[in-house]
Amino acid sequence: MGTGWTWMRGLALRLWQWLMGWRNPSGRRCGRTLSSDGPSPRRHPIQPKPKWVQQEVIRLKALMPQAGCRMIAHHFNRRWTHQRKMTVSKTYVADTVRRHQYRILQARRKLKHRVPRPISRNRIWGCDLLVKTDRDGHPHLALAILDHASRACLRLQRLSDKSSWTLLQELIEAVKRYGRPQFLRTDNEAVLVSRLFRVGLWLLGIRQQRIEPGCPWQNGRVERFIGTVKRELRQEVLTGGTDLDHRLAGIRQWYNHERPHDHLQGRTPEEVWAGINVFAAKPG
Repeated sequence: MGTGWTWMRGLALRLWQWLMGWRNPSGRRCGRTLSSDGPSPRRHPIQPKPKWVQQEVIRLKALMPQAGCRMIAHHFNRRWTHQRKMTVSKTYVADTVRRHQYRILQARRKLKHRVPRPISRNRIWGCDLLVKTDRDGHPHLALAILDHASRACLRLQRLSDKSSWTLLQELIEAVKRYGRPQFLRTDNEAVLVSRLFRVGLWLLGIRQQRIEPGCPWQNGRVERFIGTVKRELRQEVLTGGTDLDHRLAGIRQWYNHERPHDHLQGRTPEEVWAGINVFAAKPG
């Protein structure tokens, strides 16, 4: 009898507790919150990313010091999402950049002073376009063609129009004078990827190397040359197209014959193109 009464009293107490919890609008049940009733959901720990991911983010930031975290994450994901099933967020990039400023600076210095592996001349040419505005606000388009091995500027010419046919004509003039390269490295601008331009390269026996979209460092040698030309032109106020022609000719002469290049061990592009080593010891 006592055991049965105890059981009934426990059942009544549980029923009263349930009713109080249902009627209480604050969501409290006998001194306990609903959120604390029962075990909390299990949270899976965030798995750290592989070490190569951190190294790749550092490398990209060293290559693009002016790029923001969103841009770095975009370049990483576009390259590695399908190849290695790995992505990063801009938050991860920001945290990595913040914690590894010194490593990024070191990587930047190594890239700046890296000596490229030697290649033969006329193996790879790089080409790109630049725009310069005269004092009247008229834009002028110019084409630059650079030999990767010697850094020699083979063509720096103002263009009459922006068409694939005009670019092919300038390329043919360079081939007539300097020989035919095995590869021509370009970006993905419409005139450089058109069917006419690709067919023209095929007829010339030149293979095109197109860089990935948004990766200008893959054609870094001609990009740096374009930057040099722009810095020189920034100091000039051009009166028109003819004035630009004279300035481009002067810059090309100075760059090829007078300006020593760090990656060429202090030699000029013209000396490397001609195979002249002015620092070699002369026979006694």
